[in-house]
Amino acid sequence: METRRYGNTDMTVSVLGFGGAEIGFRGATVNEVERLLGRALDAGLNVIDTAECYRTSEELIGQAVSHRRSDYYLFTKCGHAAGLPGDHWQPEVLEASIDRSLKRLKTDYVDLIHLHSCSLDVLKRGDVIDVLLRAKEKGKTRYIGYSGDSDAALYAVRTGVFDSLMTSVNIADQEAIDLTLPEAKERGMGVTVKRPVANVAWRTGKRPEDPYAVPYWERLQALDYDFLKGDFEKSVGIALRFALSLPGVHTAIVGTSNPDRWAQNAKLLEEGPLPAEQIEAIRRVWRVRAGKDWIGLE
Repeated sequence: METRRYGNTDMTVSVLGFGGAEIGFRGATVNEVERLLGRALDAGLNVIDTAECYRTSEELIGQAVSHRRSDYYLFTKCGHAAGLPGDHWQPEVLEASIDRSLKRLKTDYVDLIHLHSCSLDVLKRGDVIDVLLRAKEKGKTRYIGYSGDSDAALYAVRTGVFDSLMTSVNIADQEAIDLTLPEAKERGMGVTVKRPVANVAWRTGKRPEDPYAVPYWERLQALDYDFLKGDFEKSVGIALRFALSLPGVHTAIVGTSNPDRWAQNAKLLEEGPLPAEQIEAIRRVWRVRAGKDWIGLE
């Protein structure tokens, strides 16, 4: 599997990473996650991303693969502190959340902690950033980042203190391509793309039952890309290659409970970067048909 240097960090990451939301919200078992992540790590994936609010995700990852800690880079997020008393963005709550994440993940440190989609107002207050800087100083995390979109993400990039940006980029979510990716690249930030295949919202040809996929379904109806009308696997490959072919992008996290999905996704990437003319065709459709209020989705 292709790897890329993650911005100015010392991490060389696989272009496909594992997104841990689904296993937590679906209530996967430890055995299922052992099989899922074991196959992914054996196939060359080396990025595991999760968050403290993804229900049991951190515990499952800790129980399933903490014995293979040297085989992967571990990313988590703080904010939206589930089960802890106090306001989500109080510094003491964030600090407690980070310590809890380390315990759940069965590790002394993570490679990267992202602030989890906090608002522009909270970012400007500054104390949440200080929490991450202290965690970095204490060795609880090697790097710090911001996960989010739109104006808050742009502000985070421009502070100059973050090593990483995690943001939504896909065929139905292109705000970041012009708004934040160029500055993140210029500053040498690592960039992780979330939702790189737009929740595969076109899979069934019908409005999805998953509420997270509905906004993308609605956007795709308006965008009406020709390549989504043909072979399904080929369309997924085009969508994934689009996200990973954009300048400044290093890795894309995909959530799944299918142990074979990593090999399938890796095969889709074997054709290499999407040709420039195909990228421009997708961008042209977006510029013409996208709604003015189509900001990045959380």
